[in-house]
Amino acid sequence: MRADLAVIGLGHLGLPLAQAATAAHLHTIGYDPDPHTVAELTAGRPPGGCAGGGAAQQEPGAGPPSAAGLRRMLAGGFRATTDPAVLGRVRTAVICAPTPLAADRSLDLTAVGDAARTLAGHLRPHTTVLLESTVYPGTTEEFLRPILEAGSGLRAGRDFHLAYSPSRVDPGNRAFGYANTPKVIGGLTPACTEAAAACYGRFADKVVRARGPREAEAVKVLESNYRHVNIALVNEMAIFCHDIGVDLWDVVRCAETKPFGFQAFRPGPGVGGPGVAVDPGHLGYPGRTLGYPLRMVELAQEVNGRMPRYVTQRCATLLNEHGKSARGARVLLLGISYKPDVADQTGAPAREIASRLQELGAQLSFHDPYVPRWRVHGRPVPRAESPYEAAADADLTVLLQQHRTYDLQGLAAKAQLLLDTRGASPAGTAHRL
Repeated sequence: MRADLAVIGLGHLGLPLAQAATAAHLHTIGYDPDPHTVAELTAGRPPGGCAGGGAAQQEPGAGPPSAAGLRRMLAGGFRATTDPAVLGRVRTAVICAPTPLAADRSLDLTAVGDAARTLAGHLRPHTTVLLESTVYPGTTEEFLRPILEAGSGLRAGRDFHLAYSPSRVDPGNRAFGYANTPKVIGGLTPACTEAAAACYGRFADKVVRARGPREAEAVKVLESNYRHVNIALVNEMAIFCHDIGVDLWDVVRCAETKPFGFQAFRPGPGVGGPGVAVDPGHLGYPGRTLGYPLRMVELAQEVNGRMPRYVTQRCATLLNEHGKSARGARVLLLGISYKPDVADQTGAPAREIASRLQELGAQLSFHDPYVPRWRVHGRPVPRAESPYEAAADADLTVLLQQHRTYDLQGLAAKAQLLLDTRGASPAGTAHRL
């Protein structure tokens, strides 16, 4: 019996898609080559790094599902498997493989290629194939299409439908999930676009049709870079305002009252998450022509990449101002994930900040309600059972992520010295970035 949908890659992109589709009563199968991931999902446990944020993420599509959300998926008919044969019995297959940054900051398309070759061996006529991974414009046509056609003997646009749809998953977001976030789709042909729209239209309120896959791929580039460039701007403003004695958080509060031409972003200790800044000036894969570098993106990466070092300097300065040295100081790090109310540590600045503080001789501990264990450079960092008691004992407490479970007023009252890198604590109760 044919299934409605196969999700290939059950990580931070694939799981929310599978959850939304299952909730919309689509017969959904999840394929992942990792036996551990499949075993965890089958047992109703979110795999490491993909755990949802508890009750806040129960709405389908709000992010990777919690354990309770996974149990509902399984009860709704979702099944995860390592058997690629199931891919030959689906109407639609969506590739959600990870594309991490390589050493030269180009996107590594290895997992996308592996997923495509696996799918190609089981591809049947009239199947709709979509790619949701973060890629360069041109990847669907120039990289994915040849693999699928060579492995299947079928022709894209004639024998099967091919399209790209940028993922817009925002873990921990209570307001926007898969259903109420418009889905952008760009197909190889108009028929490909409509086939993809027919699938996504079953669980997304609005489908936006791009002119083609390149335009849809460029949407992801623009959205990711928009975030990084604007965070870089406000991070520079944070350093500038601190140097001249201006309260940046009050500046942002006032500026965001402007009803046009301004969107508020807030500074932080760095930028993490799977939605990396994308510079098409890097080679995406062999044979691709080197494009023009995006200078604004390069500069944004440089600015945001400096923030962990700046936070470490602020820590050392605060300790020194209170008669203490960083060497031997007890430093508590609160919140080590890249985003509030999720466990995912992808690209989070906490690891670099911890490493730099260790180099200064600080004695570290951490607390994160979603991360039970943490290692830096292969060495475990002690986890505090109670953040409030640990803050009272620490010479310096550093808030790196404002999880909703934290009572920031209570933390500020308990902490000997508190550096708030997110501006989340009540005014006047902590030192802010």
